[in-house]
Parts: sequence; structure tokens; C-alpha cells
Amino acid sequence: MPRPPTDTKERLVEAAVHLFAEHGYHATGLAEILAKAQANSGSFYFYFRGKEDLLVAVLKWYQEHLDPILLARVREQTREPIERIFALLGLYRASIAMTEFAFGCPLGRLGLEMDAQLHPIHDEIAINYTGWKLAVERFIREAAPSLRPDVNAKQLATLVLSVMEGAVMQSRSYRSFEPFDQSVEELRKYFSLLQNDSKKKKRNTHEKADLRPRRTSARKRTAGAKQEPRPSEGPNQRRHKAQGR
Repeated sequence: MPRPPTDTKERLVEAAVHLFAEHGYHATGLAEILAKAQANSGSFYFYFRGKEDLLVAVLKWYQEHLDPILLARVREQTREPIERIFALLGLYRASIAMTEFAFGCPLGRLGLEMDAQLHPIHDEIAINYTGWKLAVERFIREAAPSLRPDVNAKQLATLVLSVMEGAVMQSRSYRSFEPFDQSVEELRKYFSLLQNDSKKKKRNTHEKADLRPRRTSARKRTAGAKQEPRPSEGPNQRRHKAQGR
């Protein structure tokens, strides 16, 4: 029967969350985790078989906190589904800025760091990725009325995840926002290409409406211009007309 979580267990997990994200899994020693959690080794082994067991708990922590840490914040920022996707990416950019380019996506970092043969670990990482993509997929489905009918929400969510991971990794290596901003800009352009025809027509109508007052004013100026009066006919001109009849 599983033991109910306690404050000590939560402190151990949260200490590992922060240390693994900051230093990586292998560079973080058990002594550091115990010091940060203010716990002893007896408490650690009461809850975990070892460090890998703690890592599984960390990955489950990420699954449980995806909504309160990330998704709830983007829902507060905007009601537009597509803009929520870009607000989510903006949170990663903010983390890069806050850590002066030391930030890397914790899941991506752990996925690269852990041996490929550790299947239980990678299974948990994959579950986290799936949860992230499902959240983005929901935003895309909410925006379906404004998108082309052939848009595949699941595949598009996978693309968004790939852009995020690649953009974060490049910004960290280059110590520059340029790779991140360029990636997000191109993604936004791609989303604009996925708008349905009615959305594009609506945008074009607004653009034409912006030009219409200028053309109307030009017509009014032309219509209101004074015409020069025709010269009155002289006696000789009237005589020639009479003879022509």
C-alpha cells in the first residue's frame, strides 16, 4: 500500500526539481538534495529506493504542475486560443531572460542527459511531452473556426513543441534571443497561412475599407471642382450656324 505524501517527501521532490533543472541530473549529488530539502538520508530512503526513483517522482511533479505553473498563466493573459500558444512560448523566453541564458527546458535537458536504455525514465518524459502537446492541441481546436479545415491539430501541436525545444536550446548555446525570436516569428507566419478563406477575406475587407475614405474624398473633390464657363457665341458664329441650316 503506497504511503501518503508528507511534507518531507514533498520537500525532497521540489528540491530535486530545482536542482536537476539548474545543474542537471548527474551533476546533482544526493547531499545537495538533502541540504536543500532539509532532510536526512534516512528520510530519503524511506520514500525513495534511490536517485532514479526520485527522478521519476520529479517527472510526475512536472505532469501535475503543467496547468498551475504554465497553462493557468497563459489563460489569464489572453482569451484568444492562438495567442495563448504564443503566450506559452513567451513564458519560456521570460525564463531565458531571468536566468541570463542559463535556462533550458527541464524535460529536454533530462531527455538528452539520461541513457536511452532507461525506458521508465523516458516513458515519464514522453508522458510530460504528451501533456504539453495536448494542451496546445486544445488551443488549436478552440481556434478551429478561424483555421483551414485541413489543419491537423495534433501534428501542429507537435510542431509547436519542436519549435519551443529548438528555440530554447539554441538561445542557450548562442546566449542570444535571436534564435528564439526568429523561430517564434516564423511559427507565427505559418499560423497566418493556416487561416481559413473567410478570415483572410475579412482582413482584406478591413484593408480595403481603410482605403475607401481616401478614394471617396478624391471623387468629392473632382465633383466639387468649378467648371470654366463656355465662351458665348459671337455674331459671326451665329450667322454661320444659320447659313448651315
